[in-house]
Order: sequence, then structure tokens, then C-alpha cells
Amino acid sequence: SIKMTLKTGVRYRKLNQSCDDEVDHGINTSPEQFDRPPAKIPWKAILYAMVLFLLGTFLLTIGLLVVTGHIVDTHYQERFWPLVILGLLMFIPGSYHTYFAYKAFKGDPDWNFEEFPDF
Repeated sequence: SIKMTLKTGVRYRKLNQSCDDEVDHGINTSPEQFDRPPAKIPWKAILYAMVLFLLGTFLLTIGLLVVTGHIVDTHYQERFWPLVILGLLMFIPGSYHTYFAYKAFKGDPDWNFEEFPDF
């Protein structure tokens, strides 16, 4: 074995290169210990996502009805922009996270609740 000494006084030695597969180092392992527990379903985050989705859809619908003149007189049509912008800001993340929760809940292997944001 080669021993090396650094300025700090720590000694290092070369590891043994032989492979002893039959040597028991006192570590008992079982395949069950590597199984992941099922992920907890974040109901609060799913509720927030659904609220964003529904409010965003409502604001977008109202904004589009304003611009087409079905709700408000044509004199006030410039007021649709805040509704549409706020509706989009709520609809886009709400729809994504609602779809994410749906796919994870259905058991799709590409989607799981471990990556879902939790509040």
C-alpha cells in the first residue's frame, strides 16, 4: 500500500483493487427499502389551480363578450383589455396545473404529484 502525506498531516492510502463480491460488510439490504412511498396528493394546490382556471375562463369570456358588444355599449369597448390580460394571466397557469393534476391523478407514468407545486 502506498502512503502519501500532505502538508496537513493527513495520510492517504491506495484502495485495494480486488473485487470481493462474497464479502459481507454487515449491510443487509432488501429491494423494498428502495421503493418510493406513494406521493401525497396536494389537494390545496389542485384547488388553487382549478380556481385560477375557472376565474381565468370567466374573465376571458366576459372580456370577449365586451369586445364583441354583447354586454357593454360599443363606447366602452376599450375596457376589455384588463379583463383579457387578467384572464390570460389566470387561465394559462390554471389550465396547465389542472391538466397536470388530471394526468397525475389518472396514473399516467409521465406525470406524478412529486413534481406538482405544493402550497
